[in-house]
Amino acid sequence: MSWHLFAVFFASTFLISATPGPNMLLAFQYGMNYGVKRTLWTLAGLSLGLFVLLLSTLLGLDVISRQSPWLLTIIKAVGAAYLVYLGISSWRDAGDSSLMSDAKELSTEVEADYAAAEGQAGTPQPRSLSSAAVKASPSNLILFRTGVWVSLSNPKAILFFAAFFPKFINFSAPLWPQYILLTIGLFMSETIWQIVYTLGGKKLASWLDVGNRLAWLNRGCGIIFIIIAAALFAEVINSFMV
Repeated sequence: MSWHLFAVFFASTFLISATPGPNMLLAFQYGMNYGVKRTLWTLAGLSLGLFVLLLSTLLGLDVISRQSPWLLTIIKAVGAAYLVYLGISSWRDAGDSSLMSDAKELSTEVEADYAAAEGQAGTPQPRSLSSAAVKASPSNLILFRTGVWVSLSNPKAILFFAAFFPKFINFSAPLWPQYILLTIGLFMSETIWQIVYTLGGKKLASWLDVGNRLAWLNRGCGIIFIIIAAALFAEVINSFMV
């Protein structure tokens, strides 16, 4: 993998990671509720869950590229279509969203889940990938475990990785060095933004909620999805013409 391609990958994932999705909202809410030091346990859980999903995707792509190259072409085509869908959705959903109101809404949902689960060892049971903080002060183990569950309860992440990563992988070259570079790039992006959301708290929410900043952040991600989808479609067409 060339450093130019890695730079494009890192820049893309860095912007995509900046959007306040489930992991970032969890870091944001826990940072405000429990403080930075204790939220590090949750960040560790989020990273572990993300690593499991990413490893599963890369292992699947590795097996497919060696045993069924034709299936890889289909995955690229389907992945491109999925990225177009994500791009259009990101653009259309960039409405009157507020980071602070989203976090409060998630907190309310999880408080209800926590109350229902008190009879089960007092452990909140995430019912969606957007579970946020609870009022009771949980142990470090619960903070870590909640982070893992929030990551793992997002099966769409595997679809996204399978759609996104093939554009940046040269399947005719050794794969694992590329996988390691891509994993490092993704984790750097995710970790930086998780820490920013944890430390930033209300200041970050106030900045994003001014004007259309949050909306344009989502629209920027939508544009990236569509550009990468177009590049994948071009690769698929090329493979049929060779």
